[in-house]
Amino acid sequence: MEKHGTEAVLEAYGVHRLTLFYWQKNLKNGNGKTQALNSGSKSPKVTRKRLWDANILDEIRRLLDRYPNLGEEKLYPFLAKFCTANNLPCPKHVTIGRLMKDMGGLRKFPQKVSHFGKTKKVNRQKVLRKPKHLKITHAGHVVALDTIERFVNGCRRYIITFEDIHTRFAFAWCTTSHASLAAKEFFDLCRVAFPFQMEFVLTDNGSEFKKHFNEELKNLHLTHYHTYPRTPKMNAHVERFNRTIQEEFVDYHTGLLLDPVKFNHALMD
Repeated sequence: MEKHGTEAVLEAYGVHRLTLFYWQKNLKNGNGKTQALNSGSKSPKVTRKRLWDANILDEIRRLLDRYPNLGEEKLYPFLAKFCTANNLPCPKHVTIGRLMKDMGGLRKFPQKVSHFGKTKKVNRQKVLRKPKHLKITHAGHVVALDTIERFVNGCRRYIITFEDIHTRFAFAWCTTSHASLAAKEFFDLCRVAFPFQMEFVLTDNGSEFKKHFNEELKNLHLTHYHTYPRTPKMNAHVERFNRTIQEEFVDYHTGLLLDPVKFNHALMD
């Protein structure tokens, strides 16, 4: 513009004169860097404020005080019932989330006190997931476990299953307990029956595969892989084995589940 004049630059770029001066100002404030000419945020400086009945806001606070860390989608049915009873318009899911944010963020999280005396959020414990491109090459490379749950005359029974992915060697055992100690005992039985050295153990995120079971794997120096939540296809081989023993044995011998010892002997036969 300084070399060819304003008119020549206007003709070259085809913009308004004020736009040229605006670019020139931004370039100067940016110390001559061309990045200063990039368009910034176009959001309005003054936005509309959400105006909702104070009773609705109070109800959201009350619900979140009663149900901490509940999201907007799960809050919606409770709030809709309240609004219907009081002849008030009910905000949608997205609006409820925005109202929660406007009120300072009402969701609560579990907290703990650190050794420095500061309160901080308790994060979920991370677990080791099954690698995406894991290839099983030999017997004992990866063994998988899962649990089948059945109700018999009001009693719960659990069938813990084991399978070696490479050889398809499988084992199942009925128990009355869903605790990690029962899973540990079952795994010890599998180690006796399975003739190969194990390297990796694959399970879902069930509580029976925590604490005692996990400690046993650490003592044996075995790597414990977990599937992602709601992803049974990551443990497809043992899931298929579960279906097989249910269709070929469990469905026809449900009464034996009341006596796990008799059930296990019949299942092994």
